[in-house]
Amino acid sequence: MNAPVSALYFDGKSSRQYQVSLSVQGQTAILEGEIERRCALSDLRISERFRRANRKITFPDGAYLEITDTPAFKALLDATQHRESVIVRAQHNWRAALSALAAVIVLLVLAYLYLLPIASKIIADNLPLSIDRRIGDETLAFLDRQLLQASQLPLARQAALVKRFGNLAPPRGQARPAYRILFRKSNMGPNAFALPSGAIVVTDSLITLLDDDDSIMGVLAHESGHLYERHMMRRLIQGSVIGGAVTVLFGDVSIAAANLSTLVLDMHYSREAEREADDYAIAMFKTNGIPLSKLANVFEKLGKQTDEPSPYIASHPLSSERIAHILQSQ
Repeated sequence: MNAPVSALYFDGKSSRQYQVSLSVQGQTAILEGEIERRCALSDLRISERFRRANRKITFPDGAYLEITDTPAFKALLDATQHRESVIVRAQHNWRAALSALAAVIVLLVLAYLYLLPIASKIIADNLPLSIDRRIGDETLAFLDRQLLQASQLPLARQAALVKRFGNLAPPRGQARPAYRILFRKSNMGPNAFALPSGAIVVTDSLITLLDDDDSIMGVLAHESGHLYERHMMRRLIQGSVIGGAVTVLFGDVSIAAANLSTLVLDMHYSREAEREADDYAIAMFKTNGIPLSKLANVFEKLGKQTDEPSPYIASHPLSSERIAHILQSQ
């Protein structure tokens, strides 16, 4: 029998405590003092080891011991060849803890870079389009209240651009997503973005900057590519991770719309998403016989705004890379 260890016994039914001593004989734990009790070691559950907390031993019926003599209890555990779990031992080994932390960080990074985009695409592709429309409509209403103003572009000019784009055929083998083109005045500068509802918002200053209908068609084709791939919904799900996905899936559309409004102001699409939208525009230009140089012209003009970069270009991959890709596709 090992040297007894001082402890407090609680029956698990009241707050009364009993002074006892714990010892071990063979495979049996023995309590003596104000409470006398025996129990097989295999039936006891020992709490994890913490620096500033007493160890706790729990009996099958819910009664438990609180160890008051920590050094003696450690000696008792060593004598009975008790081994902590691998996790507990790792927690008290700084090298193991750092290794585990590094592994978790690597897994999180890999999940964010690879698993999350895949998961967001699967979720977005399986959501009904009615959710896209509701979120997009609420987002547009928010932006119209806070950032956007009525367009000063003549109605005849707006109608001509809408008609011109409507007459373009979609890329071969690809459908044209449902869309509507909206013109707005904004302090956001030359900008355009597509909302999940199908609304493609174009600012007056972007029309003024490009001053070329073919180039404007390039912007609209690019934004149609985002609609076709449902990039904004994928971005909403990916950016919000669990919260955004749950919001969309379970119907709190107002919160999702608020999240999307923030994304519109900070549209850092991935390079892959931008390449997909560019490729959609390239394919549409080829189908309709429009020179790709007109599409490249969009990024040339936006890229020259060095003093006050357009949000449309600042949040996207380098213009030089995109221009090279577009021209190489001829």
